[in-house]
Amino acid sequence: MAPDRPTPSAPSEQSVAAAQPTTRRVMTRGLTLLFAVAGGVAVGNLYWAQPLLDLIADNLHASTESAGLLVTMTQIGYAVGVLLIVPLGDLLNRRRLIPVMMLCSAAALVACALAPSFGVLLGAITLLGLTTVSGQILAPLAGDLADDDNRGAVVGTVVSGILTGILASRTISGLIADIAGWRAIFVVAAVAAVVFAALLHRAIPSLAPKTNLSYPALIASVGSVIRRERTARWTLVLGATGFAVFTMFWTALTFLLSTEPFNYSVTVIGLFGLASLAGAVAAQRAGGFHDKGWSLPATGVAWTLALVAFVVAAFAGHSVVLVLVAIVALDIGVQGLNILNQLRMFALAPEARSRLNTAFVTSNFIGGAIGSAAATVLWSAGGWTAVTVAGMALCGFALVVWALGRRGPLVVPTAR
Repeated sequence: MAPDRPTPSAPSEQSVAAAQPTTRRVMTRGLTLLFAVAGGVAVGNLYWAQPLLDLIADNLHASTESAGLLVTMTQIGYAVGVLLIVPLGDLLNRRRLIPVMMLCSAAALVACALAPSFGVLLGAITLLGLTTVSGQILAPLAGDLADDDNRGAVVGTVVSGILTGILASRTISGLIADIAGWRAIFVVAAVAAVVFAALLHRAIPSLAPKTNLSYPALIASVGSVIRRERTARWTLVLGATGFAVFTMFWTALTFLLSTEPFNYSVTVIGLFGLASLAGAVAAQRAGGFHDKGWSLPATGVAWTLALVAFVVAAFAGHSVVLVLVAIVALDIGVQGLNILNQLRMFALAPEARSRLNTAFVTSNFIGGAIGSAAATVLWSAGGWTAVTVAGMALCGFALVVWALGRRGPLVVPTAR
């Protein structure tokens, strides 16, 4: 099946990319590890406050409902940052852009730590979400710096670092807050951001911009690239579906574990997140499948595993063991899918990887928001059974999309 690839609308951009000299690949194991840890530290900024909402509300004399806005505004700020800042990775020298963004997030973290009132903290944490985009610039940069034969493994390692940061941030936040109060975690995170800004400035090679577009044209070109690339559109459908089932499961799981027959406390429910570390390992392994040319078969296996996870979950209403089995299976499947989808996006247009990542993360964010909202509706309508049946249906839909696309729309054209 011939790929539908209309003539690109920005020839000057492709001319700039073609005119650039080939960059010597410098993605060593040490630099890969640095990117992974720095990405994990950066994305942790989005989650420091989540386990501390009651503590913050008491200290700043706010209601619990108002404290929930801290999470909402952080995510909104992050979504805006992904849309407006991440595309700059294709326009600016990332050796400067990434450290600058980390220093901006450090300033926002200090503002959070010093906030004298809840209103000030809400504004500061919104700015924190806006500036916490370094990880989403580092991932496509890792793809640019890696060799063709190990790009999947390199990007998979960086993404697994980001995932580990998400998982570890809540635990670290609680531990530090217990010892030194909720403001201390923002101080520690600010120091870490400054340290990694300095390390990355020294380690990242200076690369020429990939495009000479103006900023408005750059933002507009995010949509242009997606319209041009049919494979991107099909991949975005799979990515958004994957995050929808993921957030739907985890949102509903909180309801399940907090009611009969489990009745677990918030602290105990949080410990179930540690089982998600399997997903971080899976993301790294999935990159190796991409390097071997097994991306599409591995995608089918991952979706099948996600389907199996919901089947197991359907029988887990009274069994903590089955709950854990479902968590591990779903996380391995969805996080593996995430890196396979991301690598497929990166392979489509090397000159636009940051913009493709913007579209990918935004699409996933939308899918995740829909999945979380659906979980609440489904739980009210039919409890855990309704959630698991919906999860099976979505996995079945994704498997149909994969089956239809694996020999055509999901195949990355070789003639770039």
